[in-house]
Amino acid sequence: MNVLARCVAAATLAPSLHNSQPWRFRITGRDVRVYADHSRQLDALDASGRELLISVGAALFTLRLALRAQGWRTTYALFPEPDSPHLVARVLLDREDPPPETVTTLAEAIARRHTNRWPFADSVVSADAIEELRLAAADQGAALTIAGPVARNAILGLGHQAERHLRNEGRYRAELSRWTRPTPGRHDGVPPAAIGPWDAIERMPIRDFGLVHPQPWRTNEFFEAHPTIAVLATLGDGPENWVRAGQALQHVLLVATRLRLATTPISQPIEVPAIRELLTDTAADRWAQMIIRIGYGPQAAVTPRRPLSEVLESDQ
Repeated sequence: MNVLARCVAAATLAPSLHNSQPWRFRITGRDVRVYADHSRQLDALDASGRELLISVGAALFTLRLALRAQGWRTTYALFPEPDSPHLVARVLLDREDPPPETVTTLAEAIARRHTNRWPFADSVVSADAIEELRLAAADQGAALTIAGPVARNAILGLGHQAERHLRNEGRYRAELSRWTRPTPGRHDGVPPAAIGPWDAIERMPIRDFGLVHPQPWRTNEFFEAHPTIAVLATLGDGPENWVRAGQALQHVLLVATRLRLATTPISQPIEVPAIRELLTDTAADRWAQMIIRIGYGPQAAVTPRRPLSEVLESDQ
């Protein structure tokens, strides 16, 4: 496997909604093209494709980071061909340049990053760590804001409201069933090991992936009383902004992993338009794209990935 293919393999480890992995790649010479795979779009949750492009953006950032760690500087363009709407980005190898240690250590976190749906410790995340996460988001053109106690409680309440709203929709439950159905040898979706426990007092609005298929082994656990909750936002709310949000999200998650922090992207409040409006400052054109729970938690389970042969085409 050549360098470009290895870096594409790293990109497939990015997070995605329901682990749907809605991306494809094509290598042509020194060029890697990143496509959105709309056949894997979650229509009930994501009719606009916003979260699909956030997922593709996360994969794009991972690809760029992996290439830089391999000693390549790159340039890239978003939506470079107006007549090819599925083509999200074109990444071009520019020149060789040894990577700094900061890049290699961040790239080492790619394989260790996993969504953690378990209770976190009641420990405060340090101000220095928060600042690193904030700078990671800003580096990709997004803003990460840590919610204060009042805002945090409001966001958690909105999260529960959104979760209840979604559970009442038959299309949502059917979609959840498709992506959590335990199937031997499956390479996508959320497996039982990654679902996590029940929240004993329903404090944390983590999506209940055990809603449809019974999980008799699941335990009731008490989640942290004062979670660290961050809101990731962008200026503007179009396809390029969504890709930018995905790149910022992955940069934040990888920095958190390097700092040995656990993370849980929480998207339900952003998936219900009326609730998303409460988290968005439309007057300032500042749009909430994702909520992230941050803390110190146990090791999370690995989720499967599709074989490279399913997502990569090469003209070489």
